Amino acid sequence: MNILKFIASIIFLFISYGGLSQVTALTSPPNGGNKKAMVGEVIGITAVNIYYDKPHVKGREGKIYGTNVVHYGFKDLGFGTSNAAPWRAGANENTTIDFSTDVFIDGKSLTAGKYGFFIAMYPDEAIIIFSKNSHSWGSFYYDANEDALRDTVKIIKTNNSTEWLKYEFENETDSSANVVLSWEKIKIPFTISVNFVNTQIESYRKELRFTQGLSAKAWMKAAQFCVNHNTNLDEGLRWADHAINANFIGEKTFESLSIKASILEKLGRLPEAEKVMEKALSLGDMVQINQYGRLLIAKGKNEEALKVFQINYRKHPNDFTTLEGMVRSSSASNNFKSALKYAKLAMQQSVITDEQKKIIEGMVRNLKEGKDVN
Repeated sequence: MNILKFIASIIFLFISYGGLSQVTALTSPPNGGNKKAMVGEVIGITAVNIYYDKPHVKGREGKIYGTNVVHYGFKDLGFGTSNAAPWRAGANENTTIDFSTDVFIDGKSLTAGKYGFFIAMYPDEAIIIFSKNSHSWGSFYYDANEDALRDTVKIIKTNNSTEWLKYEFENETDSSANVVLSWEKIKIPFTISVNFVNTQIESYRKELRFTQGLSAKAWMKAAQFCVNHNTNLDEGLRWADHAINANFIGEKTFESLSIKASILEKLGRLPEAEKVMEKALSLGDMVQINQYGRLLIAKGKNEEALKVFQINYRKHPNDFTTLEGMVRSSSASNNFKSALKYAKLAMQQSVITDEQKKIIEGMVRNLKEGKDVN
């Protein structure tokens, strides 16, 4: 009876899953000794991911390109539906590359999404192809009508051989990176770039309308981005005002008010900026005021910096941080005698670390030589 139940259960499973042809294949390494691989990079806020199967040379130096391994140009591979197929840019199933936002490939625009990646190889150059078809096997079903972008690039010939095909990101910046395919003694490079500022601003617009926008810090961060990149200042001012005044989340702090003041200054609305910054300084703690004073010195606004450091000194006359600030502001105003006075007071503090002591000693040496400490 138990055997009959077991056979019945097998038959039930067979029927339920549509026969053995529907049973999921067992997990195992790719055929041919190739390896599955993936590599990714975030350019600005744009995620780029490449998935590929990597073949190895296996002693075939000089017999890779222009052969059946990697044919030149477009070729009928004798299988599938394509009679003019490029190289699959890897092994086994086709290589794919996806972008979380719109990008530029060597200056040519490409919308966000996932693409099949193919290469038509030639002796001195290569045509790289981004196909809207990202799910077929290899290039056997390649269709030029599905191309989203083509770009011709120069190949690089090297003396050193790369055994396993690989993709790498090189020369990264906030807005670009070079992608380099290396295999045997050939490198195929192309550049991915993004409009980082526009992409970031658009992302903030969307996120601030969702749960991220339930925090004043988020609105401050978006507004500060506008300050740092001198962009979308009117919009940044609205974001700063929201961080300060919005119902439930608004907060009047040194951070929120100083960001608004910075935007007003960039907009040329100086009287308003000074008034808002005055309010910010009244709310700032010792460290915040000190950092703002140092920022003013870096901008060459020495008289303003001195006033800011004096605010801190009046509130905290016996603290190392405020005394160091007075050293810096006095020195920036070329009043080295006054700077030395505050330096000596800083050295006399009961609480002073070895690092702080070294900083002041270095300042004293520079001041005695008539050198600015900033």
